[in-house]
Amino acid sequence: MRPKVKPGKESGLFEFRECRKLLKATGKKARNLAELMELIRTASDASIYHHTQEYFFKGHIVEYTNDFAQWVASVLEARVLSENLSSIDPFRQSSAEALRSDFANSISAYLEKFGAPGNVLPGEEFYFQESVTIVFPAGFRALNLAEFLMAMRFVDSQSIYYHFYEGRRRLEGVDDFSKWVEATLGHRDLALRIRAIDPFMHSIEGVREHIVSFVEDALREEIEVGGI
Repeated sequence: MRPKVKPGKESGLFEFRECRKLLKATGKKARNLAELMELIRTASDASIYHHTQEYFFKGHIVEYTNDFAQWVASVLEARVLSENLSSIDPFRQSSAEALRSDFANSISAYLEKFGAPGNVLPGEEFYFQESVTIVFPAGFRALNLAEFLMAMRFVDSQSIYYHFYEGRRRLEGVDDFSKWVEATLGHRDLALRIRAIDPFMHSIEGVREHIVSFVEDALREEIEVGGI
């Protein structure tokens, strides 16, 4: 059951939004590890973010945490390097340039130590892509913490991604949820708990579960205090 809120632009309203990704080919592809390193160094910011932060949008994280590590493991079978690349946290860097350097430097160190594997077979190259984000209303809105909790339980996972993962990029490390909870509702402690969730360590559904649990705790505390 969806929370019902009258249409309009009420003060303090949180309107959940969803996003879709439209892929764009860049025309760049890597046939080997050296080419991958050089193309990472020259790829657009949008491409770097697509293959790292936006990897979490796919929602089926299993072993690796970015497209580079996945390709290195599955196609080149360079497990040591894939583990190194997978350990790079794309949410801890303040810019695409810094993130680009982390990946390129890791590959460079591997090449110096182990040498370069040969070219992959045709069709197995790494294709650099970008994405265009389309954003639209998700059909869920909240004016208070109870309505927010109801929406969080039912909103599509792509809405969680947009507000929590992409929100951190748009707001320089602060997601949309915690910003609204603190600035509009005045729940600073709850905002800090939400903000402390590590996007690199959790799937989208894992993030949802944590936020739902934290909001339930906050509402329970309100009830207990109000009942005194």
